[in-house]
Amino acid sequence: MKGLFRAAVIVLSMAAAGASYAQQAQTSPNAQPQAQAPAAPQPQAAPAPAPVSAETKAARAKLDGFKADLEQKEAAVQGRVMADADLQNIRQQLEPIIAEIRAVIDDQAPKLDASKQRLSQLGPKPEKGQPEESADVARDRAEREAAVAELDETQRLGRALLVQAEQLSTQIGDLRRAGFTRALFEQSDGLISPSLWMNVIQAVPRELRSLGIVMSDALEQLQRATSLGVLLLMGLSIGVAIALYAGRRSIAPRLVRRDPAITDPARRSRLLAAVGVLILGAGPAIAGSWIVWVAFDSVDIVPSRIEQVGKAILSGLAFIAFVRALIDAILAPDHTSWRLIPVRDASATRIMSFSVTLATVMVVGKVIESFNTAIAAALPITVMTRAVFALAWALVFAELLRRFAARENQDEACLGPYVSQEVDIGGPLRSLGWFLAALILGSVIGGYVALASFLVDQAAWISIVVALVGLCVALADEFIGGSLRGQTRLATTLQANTGLRRRSLEQIGVIGSGFARLALIVIGFLLVLAPWGIESADVTGSLRAMFFGFSVGDVTISLSSILIAAALFAAGFAVTRMVQRWLNNTFLPATDLDAGLRNSISTAAGYVGIIIAGVLAFTYLGLSLERVTIVAGALSVGIGFGLQSIVNNFISGLILLWERPIRVGDLVVVGDGEGYVRRINVRSTEIQAFDRSMIIVPNSNLISGIVRNRVRNDRVGRVLVSVPVPRASDPDQVAEIMRKAALAHREIMSEPAPRVLFKKVTENTIDFDLVCFVDDIDSAGRVSSDIYFDIFRGLRKAGIGVPAPAPKPDEEPQDKASKTDDKEDETLTLLKDKTPA
Repeated sequence: MKGLFRAAVIVLSMAAAGASYAQQAQTSPNAQPQAQAPAAPQPQAAPAPAPVSAETKAARAKLDGFKADLEQKEAAVQGRVMADADLQNIRQQLEPIIAEIRAVIDDQAPKLDASKQRLSQLGPKPEKGQPEESADVARDRAEREAAVAELDETQRLGRALLVQAEQLSTQIGDLRRAGFTRALFEQSDGLISPSLWMNVIQAVPRELRSLGIVMSDALEQLQRATSLGVLLLMGLSIGVAIALYAGRRSIAPRLVRRDPAITDPARRSRLLAAVGVLILGAGPAIAGSWIVWVAFDSVDIVPSRIEQVGKAILSGLAFIAFVRALIDAILAPDHTSWRLIPVRDASATRIMSFSVTLATVMVVGKVIESFNTAIAAALPITVMTRAVFALAWALVFAELLRRFAARENQDEACLGPYVSQEVDIGGPLRSLGWFLAALILGSVIGGYVALASFLVDQAAWISIVVALVGLCVALADEFIGGSLRGQTRLATTLQANTGLRRRSLEQIGVIGSGFARLALIVIGFLLVLAPWGIESADVTGSLRAMFFGFSVGDVTISLSSILIAAALFAAGFAVTRMVQRWLNNTFLPATDLDAGLRNSISTAAGYVGIIIAGVLAFTYLGLSLERVTIVAGALSVGIGFGLQSIVNNFISGLILLWERPIRVGDLVVVGDGEGYVRRINVRSTEIQAFDRSMIIVPNSNLISGIVRNRVRNDRVGRVLVSVPVPRASDPDQVAEIMRKAALAHREIMSEPAPRVLFKKVTENTIDFDLVCFVDDIDSAGRVSSDIYFDIFRGLRKAGIGVPAPAPKPDEEPQDKASKTDDKEDETLTLLKDKTPA
């Protein structure tokens, strides 16, 4: 054992000595290189990443908070069935979150682009085998890469949260519409169902007991809360309301006077009177109901369940007053000349009475429904109430339609073709009304009571919205477009202060009224769709996505980008035209260049400017020249395979629409055809000839061929009248007769003045041409005929005739001398009507 221990000690000593020797050999300066082991290169320490900036930390913290809030709302929506009001509340909370997320994304986008540009300035990393970059460059690259990474990560997180929020909003909208549809088409027992009546009869005793309990509670609270001050307050509010209700019928006629003696008042006066009648007719009633409700709610003399009944009564009275005032404002049953819509007096009175009746039926139904809710009535009672009042509304509406049809048949039988042409409820509108009445009746009988009640409410709501939008559109047209039309005070003031032409002011007024009309129609459309579960957020979200961009595959289409690109191109085009105008009017005339070179310089400047504007527009849209070249190459292949003619006509049509060498309404001559341009399409142009036929000319012919445009610069037309007279006639006398005939015509222009040209002398005649001008070429043919008639009369009065036709070669002239001397027997047989050249 001792021998083995000694041997082990010896071996360990020798190993330690060898290791010490090797270490000395590596550190000794005199050691041979081949004895050294190859040293592994020491790895360069990577620079520490740059710390996250405070702004990015704040943005990430905000996004993390939004993420937690969205996850909580998403779990609430998916976890249980929620009421429509709760879903609407969650959706309203999502709108500011979506706006904040968009703000974070928009704030980080320019910073990310700037960081990427700074990183790109360093160039790519050295590849393997190339010299390593310096420590400063490596540290700078690491810092910039870290900045790009953190900004990009923030952007991606924001976009993901934005998609999540938008999807949650869409999901809530779908859930609300699904719940609305489910409740709307829920079927119960119909009105004629015996089971419904049996259930109602069985529920009546319990409802009477509930009614007694509710009324006793209301009386007890009324006794506890009643005091002298409460009675005075309620009495004062009810008195003020009654005064407003009763006085509105006498206030409106005094403040808004629609004089029946004025048989044709101005449109502006009628509109102002209608607005005054609507405000003074409905405003006091609404104010009176509001005053009573505020007093009733503040004293708290009845339970909250009964308060809803009072609210329904007060709002119903205001609604009836509003309907009456609206009908009175638009139809004016007692003032025919002040009516905005030309209907018969009997029709206006009938519409007024039936509209008030329909509104009253609706109000009574709503009051009873609120009372059923207050006493927690059974479902059969609620169904019966809704069904009965929906049926009553449909029957009243059907009676209104029937009376209109009977009145129209009576008028037609009595008057025949002399029936009044005033507007009434027309066939399509009446058919729609009958369809609505039948649908409500069928829904009530079939058990779809909720659908029937909804249709009744929507019929009234849509009618009110349409009436209000129509009134507002008429006001916008009159006070926006009409104020800038004609010799109004506003138009005169703007023309004097701005220097705009009257025609420009009229165009501004038309555009302004058009925008106002569009806005009013959109608002009315949203109001109509609101009860159907479609909100303004849905429409505005779709419009926002369309305007700011939506993706189709890998392509993002943005209306805002297209509009801005178009604006850039328009600005570039305008600058190009300004430069061309400066070259043509200022710079080039001051040089010694010839006219051809000047035109070439101006044209080249125009092409360069248009190309630059197009490149700017394409660059803003994100379309690089490489993509445009690829598309152009693909199109050239298609054109080479047989689309030359179509593309030629297409490009020619674009040139025609852009350069406008011919315009709609121009009188042109193309080949053997002549006529007026009626339409310029992309492929061909339609020209209407004088015989009312239509000439279809390919656009390439108009670009590459010779086209005579008679009205290119103006509509001045030339009238050419050729008159031959006997050779023995006095030329001066004939010329004077022709000149007087031209000057006597009122449509002949005085400048340039009419001229008589001695054209030629023949064997038997001397020929004259009268050349004059008219300011409208359309009247040239008629003016030419009138002048021929006047010259004929002048020559006859002066005793100057036109020689007979020359004899044929196989005939011998007989008594030429007598024919020459006897001028009185000759006739003007050579006068002819020529079309103006």
